[in-house]
Amino acid sequence: MANDIHQYQESSSNDMLQLVVFSLGTEEFSVDIMKVQEIIRLPEITRIPKSPDYIKGVINLRGKIIVVMDLDKRFGLPSKEITEESRIIVADVEGTIVGMVVDSVSEVIRLLASSVDPTPEVISRSINAEYLKGVGKLDDRLLILLNLENIISETAG
Repeated sequence: MANDIHQYQESSSNDMLQLVVFSLGTEEFSVDIMKVQEIIRLPEITRIPKSPDYIKGVINLRGKIIVVMDLDKRFGLPSKEITEESRIIVADVEGTIVGMVVDSVSEVIRLLASSVDPTPEVISRSINAEYLKGVGKLDDRLLILLNLENIISETAG
């Protein structure tokens, strides 16, 4: 019996996701905190000629050149003005460092993996389903979990 409880505690802690929550327009999105290196204010971004429209350009972050993408454009959403709340989430995805412009970063949360459902088709139709891991339920909120590997892979490649 004690062994069963121990196994349950192990599996329940392993099923806990830690996520950075941010907004794009009126929607809340999240990414795995283990992939986030840091969150910074927007510095001067240098445009790259002939780059895809979702690539805002590059920044110099402590001597490293990092590609910055506009997630709104990446997802085919209308772009918004950069504000005081806008941030760049710097992520490390399988060794590729990339920055993502978001409207604001609100919090870091813990969410049970069992609270994540498959992405509803209505969302998958407006945003490439490959970019999404699912939708997390937290109290009365819904968080769209992003699949950074798929979002970044086309940018890096």
